[in-house]
Amino acid sequence: MTPYEGSLEPPKRHPIDWKNPDFYNEAELFSELDRVFDICHGCRRCVNLCTAFPSLFDLIDEGTSGELDGVKKEKFWEVVDRCYLCDMCFMKCPYVPPHPWNVDFPHLMLRAKAVKYKKGKTNFRDKLLSSTDIMGKLASIPVVVQVVNAAINAPTPRKLMDNMLGISAKRQLPKYTAKKFRSNAKTNESFIVKNGDSTSGKVAIYSTCYVNYHEPGIGHDLLKILKYNEIPTRLIEKESCCGMPKLELGDLEAVEKLKDANILHLAKLAKEGYAILASVPSCTLMYKKELPLIFPDDKNVRLVAKAMFDPFEYLMLRNRDRLLKIDFKQPLGNVSYHIPCHLRVQNIGQKTKDMLQMIPGTTVSVVERCSGHDGTWGVKSEYFDESMKIGKPVFKQMAASNPDFISSDCAIAGRHIYQGMEKSKGQKQHPLTLLRIAYGLD
Repeated sequence: MTPYEGSLEPPKRHPIDWKNPDFYNEAELFSELDRVFDICHGCRRCVNLCTAFPSLFDLIDEGTSGELDGVKKEKFWEVVDRCYLCDMCFMKCPYVPPHPWNVDFPHLMLRAKAVKYKKGKTNFRDKLLSSTDIMGKLASIPVVVQVVNAAINAPTPRKLMDNMLGISAKRQLPKYTAKKFRSNAKTNESFIVKNGDSTSGKVAIYSTCYVNYHEPGIGHDLLKILKYNEIPTRLIEKESCCGMPKLELGDLEAVEKLKDANILHLAKLAKEGYAILASVPSCTLMYKKELPLIFPDDKNVRLVAKAMFDPFEYLMLRNRDRLLKIDFKQPLGNVSYHIPCHLRVQNIGQKTKDMLQMIPGTTVSVVERCSGHDGTWGVKSEYFDESMKIGKPVFKQMAASNPDFISSDCAIAGRHIYQGMEKSKGQKQHPLTLLRIAYGLD
């Protein structure tokens, strides 16, 4: 056993060998689960990150021997099902590669989810929730959207959804819109391209399922900000879901199909020198980090990864190039800002906070902790209460500064936090909306 923690070299993630038949060998999977779980048991520093680790440690402590050998192997699935692939434990673990112990807990959980999916043990509810494009296209049809939104807010349909599908009646769900972002986006490509040392002077927008079907205002605000800064902007010609929901499901073949549907359109723009912006952190993470590990030999995937930016990452780079307008007209007062896990693990720093703090008359209080919603996990009936328990410290910290605004780059985390705070303090707004307000734009 290696006697030291950490490494003098930076952390490195290995490509995911998911097309190797051995990847789905359940005996080999459980052997690796045994190895890694035993290391986690001896360390336990990730106990406060999510419910996967407390569940593992409880299984061990309540087992027959007080060690991992006292836990029945079928109980391991309880740990797997509680992992929502936030990747925060990889950031905290002292045994990640290149350490000889080679621990990558999130990607081990991904392998387990893929085995479960391959064996046909994934339920209909989880498949449905991960089909964001299909659900969005159907639910946003005129007339249908009114029925869907009425059902979302009505006690009786929600109780049926809870009993029949396992979608918690207590979770406040986002409405669908008939006025989808892509159909109504007003882009402007007429400005002169002004490239900087750090940035391309032209932008392509990857809409994301959430912005397109639920909160198009976030996308429209981004377009207004780019127009104000005279940055020529266009939409991706054609797009599908980024694949993150299917990744969290373990359906890697669906991830590949979505990659194939998206990557040529994105790579074409990357080759033409566009910066590609997506306003949902999970989507930028998917293109920047996950797809290059799933498809390490795909040159177009690597090309898109280099061209993909979080909006505030891009805007702060424009500011470094002295090409961003900073003539803010409207103070925001006290902003309570939450950094989503999928933004933290991109290792780009706190760019949203940095930008908001540039606005005169604005104080930003930062909460750097998991909100507990985590994609579709917090929607599920069996995990709703746990998601609110995880989020409780965040709700408290977000309210502590008596904020004028509650904000998170992850729109669903923002909704979850606002629900947990019981809407008692501040107004919920996305950071891009706050920036649009600060610029004095309608």
